[in-house]
Amino acid sequence: MYYLQYEKNVSPKTIENYSLRLNRFLEFCGDIEIDKVNRMQLLDYRMALHKKKLNIKTINYHIVAIRAFFKFVLKNDIDCMSPEKLELAKTPPREVNYLDEKDIGKILAAPLEYTREPLKQARDFAILQFLYGTGLRVTELIMLQKKDIKRDSNQFAVVGKWSKLRSVFATKHAINALKAYTKLRTDTGPYLFMTLSKNKIGEHLSRNSIEDIVKKYAALVGIKKKVTPHTLRHSFATALIKKGADIRAVQTLLGHASITTTQIYTHVDDKHLQKVHNLLDE
Repeated sequence: MYYLQYEKNVSPKTIENYSLRLNRFLEFCGDIEIDKVNRMQLLDYRMALHKKKLNIKTINYHIVAIRAFFKFVLKNDIDCMSPEKLELAKTPPREVNYLDEKDIGKILAAPLEYTREPLKQARDFAILQFLYGTGLRVTELIMLQKKDIKRDSNQFAVVGKWSKLRSVFATKHAINALKAYTKLRTDTGPYLFMTLSKNKIGEHLSRNSIEDIVKKYAALVGIKKKVTPHTLRHSFATALIKKGADIRAVQTLLGHASITTTQIYTHVDDKHLQKVHNLLDE
């Protein structure tokens, strides 16, 4: 895991996931030399994962972890099966879970309606506005520090996946919500979004805490579907595409390495398609 952490600069969460998946594979193989692992063992392992009722996407995650391990082994001049022989299974087109404009309005306003404690209300309101108004990943959001946000500017930099630096822009609503939140803060902690727990003073909110905040307000305003921080990121991208934003620009804003990843947001609902088609009648 040292290789992933210091040479590939992956996130702690990715390291944790790779470690769990790789350990599962090594336990399956048992006491066998790495150069003796072949395609038959890999096929048997795939079948074992299928029997555990794992979906194709999850199984592919396991294979990706094994490929990364084999690449590390070869890099250190140890013979093993070529990682290129480990092919990923084809997955069905990914469905994007996003909120329409009405539900976005409801969830963004939820802290103002359902939370009475001023600091918590302002913090949660700013978090939701930032998630939707910037398209940040939750891991990027929790690592933001006060010094990252410049006065009178809606542009700032974040370190995204694979430690890549990119520029991010926040909406006026997000910036105004942040200003209101910071005015109420009396602590000297460096992070933008801090925990309010007395036994964790100075710490930033965890990924799980952000997920709980989003989930709570979605439930309070009556949104039935599953809503996560990533749902707000999806909603951000979908709204931009619907408003006619160039897909390459959206790719840059989201920090996607490949345009293929961004193309999942080119979905549009029937009403929007009808509206576009009606242009022919004008």
